[in-house]
This record gives sequence, structure tokens and C-alpha cells, in this order.
Amino acid sequence: MSPRNPPGMASRLMLAQVLVLLASILTAGLVALLTGPPLFHQHLLEAGHTANSPETAHIEEAYRDTSVVSLGVALVLALAFAAAVTWYVTRRLQAPLEALTQAARQVSRGHLDTRVPASGAGIELDTLGAAFNLMANQLGQTEDTRRRLLSDLAHELRTPISTLKLYLEGLHDGVTTWDEDTERVMTEQTDRLVRLTEDIDEVSRAEEGRIALEQSPTAAADLIWSASQAKREAFAKRGVNLVADPGSGAGLVVDIDRRRLGQVLDNLLANALRHTPEGGTVTLLARRTGEEAEIVVADTGEGIPAEQLPHVFERFYRGDTARDRDRSGSGIGLTISRAIADAHGGGLTASSEGPGHGATFVVALPLSRVPPTDTQGPSRPNAENHPVPSRPRPRSGRRDGT
Repeated sequence: MSPRNPPGMASRLMLAQVLVLLASILTAGLVALLTGPPLFHQHLLEAGHTANSPETAHIEEAYRDTSVVSLGVALVLALAFAAAVTWYVTRRLQAPLEALTQAARQVSRGHLDTRVPASGAGIELDTLGAAFNLMANQLGQTEDTRRRLLSDLAHELRTPISTLKLYLEGLHDGVTTWDEDTERVMTEQTDRLVRLTEDIDEVSRAEEGRIALEQSPTAAADLIWSASQAKREAFAKRGVNLVADPGSGAGLVVDIDRRRLGQVLDNLLANALRHTPEGGTVTLLARRTGEEAEIVVADTGEGIPAEQLPHVFERFYRGDTARDRDRSGSGIGLTISRAIADAHGGGLTASSEGPGHGATFVVALPLSRVPPTDTQGPSRPNAENHPVPSRPRPRSGRRDGT
């Protein structure tokens, strides 16, 4: 036997109003019964009527009958008005709720473009509809990201797998011999697959909050010095100027995992180098904003179009030709970097004025109130007086950033 359906909103609303009305009428009847007759009898006596006269009894009986009739008529009219109000309110509520129910069913069937129009039935229902639309929009974006992720992941895997398959078939058929070139190609493609799987695992752990951090107070100037030193040769080889100013972070101490933050800065500098042409400049500095220290990586490169800016931290996102030309990375370095920054209680943001105007990435980190731990190792020049050059100044007189 199937369970009975619960009563609808109109039935529950009508029942609630009937109960309220019955309680009100019962209360009024009890008050009238307990206080009305004694007061009325007292007034009759004060008006000159005798206590046990037939006239007094007749008047008191008329009073009681009138009270009962009045309360009965009031109850009937109140029930009628309650029914009318219930019908009106129910109609006003049912339409937007039914629309919301239908929209939820459509979303559950995969129609993520379904939206609920504003009903005007009240701020509560309008807020509920707006929340539903926001949820549907986010679900749609998540689904788009998932599809792009699967497509890009398949594309990332296809190239090394195809190359390995081709060489294996060549070795099997005797067309290709095992020499240094074959070994190099096989090793490169295998390393690429290994790096891709490691990156996917790392970004998953980062976004799920499973990154283990070994935090210690660290001077921001030391971070800038270390990051610039690690990338100096790469910038020199590409002919891009690296302007690193450790002095800008003087006095700023952050509580971080130095290795992880080094990974973030390495990713940001590599990204800036990838998108900055020869002769361009990449600036690395630190600054204080309120209770946070900000490490800024700004370049004079290609810039980021406005429509691509919201997606730069998505997995495998590639929105420009520079990334297409450089296939050495897995396309999730910025995703990992933002997740690491978030794990430190900070954040990573990107901004750009558009194509040709460069891009700026800002890592925000909470300031530490504990003195920095000296883990730098080799000494470095005074941060305030010796910014880090990207490469030695050439004798030809060409101007390079320092």
C-alpha cells in the first residue's frame, strides 16, 4: 500500500488559519461567559432593576443569546475571509514555487541553462530564485570546465602516447634503431607523462586542501632574491630583463612554506618569461598592503584579453598562441600556484589592461609577527642597495633592467 501524499500548502495554510480562528473564538467566548454576565447583571442592579425580577432574567437571557449569535456569525465570517486570504496567498506562492520546481527538474536532467524569472511574489522568493539561478550558473561553469578538462587532458596525453607508440612500432618493425636520438625522444615523452600525472595529483591535493605545509617566518626579501637567482640564467638566455628588487620587501616577514612559495614564484616567473618577448621586462618586488605582504610579478609582454582573464587559473586553460607554441608545460602551473597561495591563507590574483599591455600577478600573504628564520644558506648582497640583475650588462651599451 503506497503512503498517502502529505497535504498541500493551501490545505496546511487553511488548517492553520482555522485553528487560529477557533482558538480566538473560544477565547472570546470564555471571556464573554466568565466576565460578561456578572458585569451586565451588576449594571442592571445599578439601573434600578431588582435581582430576581422576571424582567431582569429576560434581559440577561437576551444578552446571552445575542453574545452567542454574534460570536457564531463572527466565526462564519472569519472563516470565509480566511478562505479568501488562503486562496489569494496560495496562488501568489504556488506559481513561483512551481516554476522553481520545474526549473530544478530541468537542471536535474542536465539542462543547466534553465533559469527562474523574478516572480515579484516577495523578497524571500525572489532571493530564492536568484540563489537558484546562481547555483545553475555555477553548475554550468563547472560542467564546461569539466568538459574542457577532459578534452585538454586527452590532448595532453595524445602527443606523448602517439610518439611513444610510433617509436615502439618502428623498433618492432626494424624501421627505427635504438640510438641516442631514440633514447632521448623516448625519455622526453616518458618524463612528460610522469610530469603530467604528478601535476594533476598535486593540483588535486592542493584544491582539496591536502597540501602539507612546513611553515616558518621568512623575509619577503629572501624570497625575491632566491626566486630571481633561480631564474637568472633562463631570462638571460631568452634576452628578457628581470628587474628584481629585494629591497622592496625590507621588513616584511611572512609565515610560509619556503619550498612551496618558491614553487609559486618559479611558476609565475616562468609564465611571465613565456609571454614576454625579447627585450621586454619582468619586474619582481614586494610591498605591504594593510596586514598582508604582496609579492608582485609584472611583465611587459603580450597581456591577457578581458574575456580570458577570469579563466587563467583554470586547469589546462590555454587562451593564447604563446601557450600553444610552448607545449613544455602541463598548463596547470597557475592553478597549482593559486591553490598553494590559498593554503597559506592568502591568494593569487591576475590583472591586465589587455593585449600588448603586459600582465600582473599578485601573491597576497598574511604578515607574520615572528622574526624570520635564517634558512637562506649562502649570503646575498644587501637587499636595499643591490637589486638582482637578470644578466651582465653587455659592452654594446644595450640597456638591461637590474
